[in-house]
Amino acid sequence: MRNLNRKLFTEENRRRLEANPNVQHVSETNIAYTPEFKLSALRAYQEGETPVEIFLKAGFDLSLIGHKKPKNSLKRWRDIYAKFGELGIQEDRRGKGSGGPRPTTDLSAEEELHRARAKIKLLEAEVDFLKKLEALERQKKKR
Repeated sequence: MRNLNRKLFTEENRRRLEANPNVQHVSETNIAYTPEFKLSALRAYQEGETPVEIFLKAGFDLSLIGHKKPKNSLKRWRDIYAKFGELGIQEDRRGKGSGGPRPTTDLSAEEELHRARAKIKLLEAEVDFLKKLEALERQKKKR
């Protein structure tokens, strides 16, 4: 069942949006933004810019995408960043058959190192969580 509040993009609107370098893809109902735009938007937000200012500076027409889109997108990206870090922003986590990390262009050694460190942080957090869970299970069995 289709959400009646969702904005539908015409073919012309889709072409206009896809001409923006901050857009990866546009479907009839969704805009997929580049990971680089999401990260720069998060940085700008942390520096005090409003979501609307960020989207306007990035060349988006709010009458085309909807006036709530900037605020809702930034909220979603902040939540993802808080939970998964930069790697979460760079991965496509949506959809049934999400293929994991989005295809990227050639990365510099510094960018690869940064991504690797982010992934290590995430994996270390998972290991710590599992260790705590095992310890709790052992305590429960002793009782």
